Amino acid sequence: MERVKYSVVVPAYNEEEVLPHTHKRLTAVMQGLDGEYEIIYVNDGSRDNTLAILKELAKDDPHVVAIDFSRNFGQQAAVTAGMHRAKGQAVILIDADLQDPPEVIPQMVERWRQGADVVYGKRKLRKGETFFKKITSKLYYRLFRFLSGSNAPLDTGDFRLMDRKVVDEVGSMTEHNRYIRGMISWVGFKQEPVEFIREEREYGETKYGFHQMLRLAIDGIVGFSLKPLTIAIPFGVFLMAASFLALIIEVVLLFTGGLYGALYPLLTGLFFLMGVLLVILGILGGYVGRIYDEAKARPNYIINEIISQKEED
Repeated sequence: MERVKYSVVVPAYNEEEVLPHTHKRLTAVMQGLDGEYEIIYVNDGSRDNTLAILKELAKDDPHVVAIDFSRNFGQQAAVTAGMHRAKGQAVILIDADLQDPPEVIPQMVERWRQGADVVYGKRKLRKGETFFKKITSKLYYRLFRFLSGSNAPLDTGDFRLMDRKVVDEVGSMTEHNRYIRGMISWVGFKQEPVEFIREEREYGETKYGFHQMLRLAIDGIVGFSLKPLTIAIPFGVFLMAASFLALIIEVVLLFTGGLYGALYPLLTGLFFLMGVLLVILGILGGYVGRIYDEAKARPNYIINEIISQKEED
């Protein structure tokens, strides 16, 4: 068997409607490339017929490897498992929902041949997304870059191609709360963009709601920056100065007979201070919680079964 040149990693959670279409388009693209390939689907604890479909794909297509998790561990864990299993010289990450078009992969491969170690998909247009999602996404990427101090590319997801050396470096990282795109950016090497239009989802429903996006955003910021911890210092200085000024005003009003009316802004200030303190405690709790997760040293995922026509190593 020819050595695998390309590995495609596809995390899947309740994607029964789109998977046959995804596999058809991926296969057409990969067959047009210049080497042996494998497509690694990771079933992240799906509750529909995703696993059954993946078993059929693995049965009919020798290029397919299906990894079944023991339960839902999340998209980042699924991507991690696929990267650990991938054997290709170049590894491509792509979601199963076809919003990131597989037809962009040959452009990524060409950039890789020209010397790029990472080729990431940069969205120049996002079809079918609400204004709220578009604006919050733009704000987040810019906030992440500011807080982390990195040159993480803006307006990108996990859709990208990586050279083998990049995959090995990212795969060697053992942290539990993983933010793959941030980790890939952190390792460095030569990284270049390929622009594309992100399509509207045609099949099924998005599995990445507000809660999942918020969790991923928090993992990204907390995992790559200590700045949220230091924000408490200027906040504290500001509040101390404001409190000192309020004290002076209270003393003046006490001697002028206007103290009663000044109690209301004082109470408002106290409630504001309590809110700031709770936010700071929440930030500290986020970091402490992640330290606790890392100290437990549990695996990022547990595999129930690997389905493939090829003999497992």
